[in-house]
Amino acid sequence: MASSPQRPRVMMLPLAAQGHVMPLMELSHLLVEHGFEVVFVNTDFNHARIITALEGAAPAPVGIDLISFPDGMAPDGDRTDIGKLLDGLPAAMLGGLEETIRSRNIRWVVADVSMSFVLELVPKVGVRVALFSTFSAANFALRMHLPKMLEDGIIDETGNVKRNERVQLNPKMPAIDASKLPWITIGKSPESRRAMIQSAITTIPTLALAETIVCNTFQEIESVALAHLPIPAVAIGPLEAPKSTSSASAATGHFWAQDVTCLRWLDAQAPGSVVYVAFGSLTVFDVERLQELADGLVLTGRPFLWVVRPNFAYGVGEGWIDGFRRRVAGKGLIVGWAPQQRVLSHPSVACFVTHCGWNSTMEAVRHGVPLLCWPYFADQFFNQTYICDLWGVGLKVCADGRGIVTKEEIRDKVERLLGDEEIKARTLALKSAACASVADGGSSHQDLLKLVNLLREN
Repeated sequence: MASSPQRPRVMMLPLAAQGHVMPLMELSHLLVEHGFEVVFVNTDFNHARIITALEGAAPAPVGIDLISFPDGMAPDGDRTDIGKLLDGLPAAMLGGLEETIRSRNIRWVVADVSMSFVLELVPKVGVRVALFSTFSAANFALRMHLPKMLEDGIIDETGNVKRNERVQLNPKMPAIDASKLPWITIGKSPESRRAMIQSAITTIPTLALAETIVCNTFQEIESVALAHLPIPAVAIGPLEAPKSTSSASAATGHFWAQDVTCLRWLDAQAPGSVVYVAFGSLTVFDVERLQELADGLVLTGRPFLWVVRPNFAYGVGEGWIDGFRRRVAGKGLIVGWAPQQRVLSHPSVACFVTHCGWNSTMEAVRHGVPLLCWPYFADQFFNQTYICDLWGVGLKVCADGRGIVTKEEIRDKVERLLGDEEIKARTLALKSAACASVADGGSSHQDLLKLVNLLREN
């Protein structure tokens, strides 16, 4: 009896951050559905968090093998300092990656752009690499423009702004003030910013070793930006795990356990009534900003679902959260982590108060939810420009003279957002375009099949 043909095997290599792990996990589920085996690499630290979050749930999904390597940091190291984390990853991981690629006969690696040091292994072990952009195609193009911004004296190599001018590569791409460039807002110190800028610049010449760039976007919104990329790209977004994936399997990769009871709570709310509030995995508030947000949600007079993950605010303990839960019982629900795609697709959700991470942006676009934008760092200010200025599907919150977004500002902007029929119409039109792109025959579906065929090559 003939044995069944071996399934093609692909390694997934995300940066060690929640917003980088999840889109690559969603792509992994799609590849499994197309007959692939996936070797999914996390750091030891994040692997332990994922396994803990899955306790009591289903085991790892069939076809996805979770493995891990050290990240080079001490057990108590600050892993939210992305620049410092990035600096140590190549030395910590390259040896283990090479050994795994050789021993498992892996022909393809889909690597986060932030992990493009893996391109060093292309000539060494003959592996082929597809780079994955966890940010917009426009942000990738901006990254390619970094050397020119240094040359023109807009910023220096440690991220200090020398000329705070507005940077825009094309009228159909977002504009951004130099002071809000991703590599400036994300670094916690001059050394961290220098490491991030150097990492971005030194990888530019190596990009020619990659076969393609995979983007969680779609042609209808980023055709101009995609044309700016240095090598051919495939746009396969907005990403979502396939419908055949169980909810337990779809939870694989989250650093915190998802509180699915919020879905039952949403079922009990009126259609289009709930304000959903979530700021991703790295945003941190101080006590004053947290209190203003809490009071602002109450002032809206609307039911709200608020994700308050562990370590979301400095100096705020469970006592404050428990007290606020009691205060808003019956009107608002606070959870530690939510199944966001399922929340955004729920008919009760009216709008999304968001940090404007690219994953959240694409999910809101796919599900037709207008956005109230409250960016924190990295590419989030850039994404806000897309949302508010180019697509017209959201509004910005504005801080007062003290840098505080007041409760009155939150109340007023939610009311204005939900009362704007033009924003609502544009949001639904964008949802229609997004859904058409991922449907059979759509641009993203065709690019996904193109990627699947590429990854089947030796």
